[in-house]
Amino acid sequence: MYYNYNQYVNLGAFLDKNACTFAIYAKNVSSLILNIFHSSEDVIPYIQYKLSPVEHKLGDIWSISLDNIQEGTLYTWEINGFSVLDPYALAYTGNENVKNKKSIVVKRVGTETKHILIPKKDMLIYESHIGLFTKSSNSQTSTKGTYSAFEEKIDYLKELGINVVEFLPVFEWDDRTGNLNREVGLLKNVWGYNPINFFALTKKYSSSTDINSFDEIKEFKELVSKLHQNGMEVILDVVYNHTAEGGTGGEKYNFKIMAEDVFYTKDREGNFTNYSGCGNTLNCNHKVVKDMIIQSLLYWYLEVGVDGFRFDLAPILGRDADSQWTRYSLLYELVEHPILAHAKLIAESWDLGGYFVGAMPSGWSEWNGAYRDTVRCFIRGDFGQVPELIKKIFGSVDIFHSNKSGYQASINFICCHDGFTMWDLVSYNVKHNLLNGENNQDGENNNHSYNHGEEGLTENPKIIALRKQQIRNMLLILYISQGIPMLLMGDEMGRTQLGNNNAYCQDNVTTWVDWDRKKEFEDVFLFTKNMINLRKKYSIFRKESPLTEEEITLHGIELFKPDLTFHSLSIAFQLKDIETNTDFYIALNSYSEQLCFELPKLENKSWYILTDTANPRTFTFEEIKHEGDHYCVLPKSAIILISK
Repeated sequence: MYYNYNQYVNLGAFLDKNACTFAIYAKNVSSLILNIFHSSEDVIPYIQYKLSPVEHKLGDIWSISLDNIQEGTLYTWEINGFSVLDPYALAYTGNENVKNKKSIVVKRVGTETKHILIPKKDMLIYESHIGLFTKSSNSQTSTKGTYSAFEEKIDYLKELGINVVEFLPVFEWDDRTGNLNREVGLLKNVWGYNPINFFALTKKYSSSTDINSFDEIKEFKELVSKLHQNGMEVILDVVYNHTAEGGTGGEKYNFKIMAEDVFYTKDREGNFTNYSGCGNTLNCNHKVVKDMIIQSLLYWYLEVGVDGFRFDLAPILGRDADSQWTRYSLLYELVEHPILAHAKLIAESWDLGGYFVGAMPSGWSEWNGAYRDTVRCFIRGDFGQVPELIKKIFGSVDIFHSNKSGYQASINFICCHDGFTMWDLVSYNVKHNLLNGENNQDGENNNHSYNHGEEGLTENPKIIALRKQQIRNMLLILYISQGIPMLLMGDEMGRTQLGNNNAYCQDNVTTWVDWDRKKEFEDVFLFTKNMINLRKKYSIFRKESPLTEEEITLHGIELFKPDLTFHSLSIAFQLKDIETNTDFYIALNSYSEQLCFELPKLENKSWYILTDTANPRTFTFEEIKHEGDHYCVLPKSAIILISK
């Protein structure tokens, strides 16, 4: 099905039988030409159409309808002598240099796939990168690093148990960085947070080698459809906060030429503001820009079939032209939109202008950076974390108290693409980013990490065992926490980036998922899978509203006496799943010594060990009966007991 949303004119290139209407927004323009090309390599067009302001202009929109234009026709706009890529094009040619790319006429045909509408409380997010997931030689896929290769790994995701895949950006982007690695030369941006368009799907993951084709659209739609067929939603990481044009002296691909002062915010001196850290800030709440973003979201949601969006540096969507937050911003408009309000909307609630976690309008979910930091610090053994950890495990209501989305306002994560992987978090004290060509100055310095005795690679079996145990501790906390859990790809099998915590420019074995590690970390994979299954089985771990006194009781090593003092490194609590009349006892010990916890008494039931992160016999969650009224939790470990 094709959807027409623009009330004025369809911007971009729209085919109707054999006719095509080309339209573009351009302000204060004296000359505008449409160039048609035979090939992406052509410099000179084979035909040009010079548009007249009398015949082809309505307000600031220029358009022309042409007969005998076929799907696949290549074109560019020319404005005041500058070549312009159509920002509404659904595909670009695959030229390596962005300035040599051409826009491609693509018929909008929609998709047959349907949204599967997983309730927020049941979401289990897996943050992944389409290319890096299958690019290694041992991925056992036919066309490595492609949309179709990712499709071949769906059975793996099903085995793991996740039900939402969150893809790093797939909008076409400029991959140049200017970073020089003396061994391999200039590095390329592999993450994709540098868009040149908000509609065109990148060709970088296409199995087709034809740079003039638009096969990537069909491939991606097939991937989305297959994920839906297997019970998984698709969320796109979207970048509407800046473009690849940069600031003063930066590139000119489209927006700067069309209407620089409309598309970007500037300060009083006329300089580009830089709340994105990438040279410019998109003027998201100008009517023209806001309409473009909404059109883009509707295209991906309805015509491609994705289920939601994670907004990079989302506060920028709340800023007006003067960089002030406004009630009439995109942040509010999206949750009030008759269609997009039903998509999953996730915010990264910080930008260079501030930290706004908990401040998003009701209806948004937010990456909870405070959850990440608290769990990391507790696992490392930092003092003063237990009171904060309790808040984070039970929904971060201290942060999201004004958000009516309930527990589902919090996206709980410990690692994401931006930072250490979980294995590196327990293997490195400091970042190791020299390969990025920035003299190790890039990336976060305060990672709350600990190497457990040796920096990086080690053959010491005790250190390796402790690192794995700490990963299990983190996974246990993640999947018992109220909110929506998110797992970084490969953390379930000890993926490493060798201490690089900003690997955006590493398209090599540093970032490629090493599938041999699944066998090496089979115990971690099994533990992850079983924690996910536990969360699915019992609703007490995924409540929509705050837990009641009947459902939760806090304990310490003695019953009803939780130690919330500054030097405490442990906490225990009892949960009651009312639906199944099942009790759980959970104890977390981050001390370097064993702690023996007094267990609550059960009426006509006994406690069974569901899992103990220090006991390999329990990683299968087979329920082993526990004898006695205490349980001694080993150093740096955690347990879950279940009543039977």
